[in-house]
Amino acid sequence: MTFKWWRGLLVGAALCTTASAAFAQNYPTKPIRIVVPYPPGGTADIMIRTIQDLVTASLGQQIVVDNRPGAAGVVGAREVARAAPDGYTLLFTNPGPSAVAPALQADPGYDPVADFAPVSLVSRAPLLLVVHPGFGAKDLAGLIQIAKEKPGTINYSSAGPGSFGHLSTELFVLAAGVKMVHVPYRGQAPALAAVLSGEVPMSLTSPSGSMNEYVKEGKLRLLGVSALQPSPLAPGAIPIATAIPGFEAEFWFGVTAPAKTSPEIVAKLNAAIVNALAKPDIQQKFLTYGAVAESSTPDEFARLTAAEAARWREVIKKANVQLD
Repeated sequence: MTFKWWRGLLVGAALCTTASAAFAQNYPTKPIRIVVPYPPGGTADIMIRTIQDLVTASLGQQIVVDNRPGAAGVVGAREVARAAPDGYTLLFTNPGPSAVAPALQADPGYDPVADFAPVSLVSRAPLLLVVHPGFGAKDLAGLIQIAKEKPGTINYSSAGPGSFGHLSTELFVLAAGVKMVHVPYRGQAPALAAVLSGEVPMSLTSPSGSMNEYVKEGKLRLLGVSALQPSPLAPGAIPIATAIPGFEAEFWFGVTAPAKTSPEIVAKLNAAIVNALAKPDIQQKFLTYGAVAESSTPDEFARLTAAEAARWREVIKKANVQLD
C-alpha cells in the first residue's frame, strides 16, 4: 500500500466526518416523522400528540405522527429499525416492541438494543396490585402468605398472554417464590371487571382515575404499587418492594431513533423532548393519562431499554410464557 493510498483514505474519512458534522449542525431541515406502533386514539397516540407542538416549536420543523399498528408494536418498530439514521424517522416505543415482543416472537426482524439509538424517556407508570374486597388478604404480606400456604389456588387476571400485566405478575410470582394461576382476558377492561365481580381475586394492572374511585368506594382493595417509591398515581399505595425487596415493574414510553443516528442529532431531539416534558401543564396532562412525565439523557434511556430487554426475556423464559 502506497503513501498516496493512505493519504487518500485519510482525506476521504476527514471529508465524511466534516459532511456528517455539517448535516447534524443544520438538522432538521424538513418534517420529522414519529412512528407510533399502535392505532390512533390509544394512550401512546394521545401521549406523543400532547408534546407534538412543543417539540415542533423547539426544533423548528413539524413533527408528524404516523400510526403503524400491528404485531404488538413490531410492525412499526421494524420499519424504524430499517430507516435511514438521519433523524427524520423516529419510534415512540414502550416495553412491548422494545423488550417483550422480540422475546416472544421467533423473528421480529430487528434487535431491540442493537438496532436503535435511544433518545429520551417520556413517561413512567407503575402497576397497581388490586384484589376483590372479599379476598382474604388484607395486605401484601397476607397475599404472599396465602399464596405460599395454598400454592396454585390464587387466580389473577391480565389483558392477555404476554401483556405487561401478565409478565409483571409472573415477575411477582418468581420474586415471591409462590405459585398462582394466570387467567387471561381480551383486554384490560374485562380483566379488571373480573376482579370487580369477584370472578378472579386479583390483578396487577394500570392505574387510572376510575381505579382510584373503585378503591375509594371499597369495590377494590389496593395492596401495593409496582414502583420502588410511592407514586402520585396511587395515593397511599405501598410499594410492593416493601414486601419483596427490589421489586419494580413500570410501563414506560420513550423516543428512539435508528442505530447509527449521530449523537449530535440525538442530542437535539433529546433537548426538545426534555423542554416539552418540563412544562407543568404537560406534567398535569400526563397524570390524567395514568402516567408520570419523565425525561432522561440518551445514555440513561439506553441503559433502561437494555436492562428491560434482558429482564423480560428472562421472565418469559423462566415462567415459560407463550403466546396462544
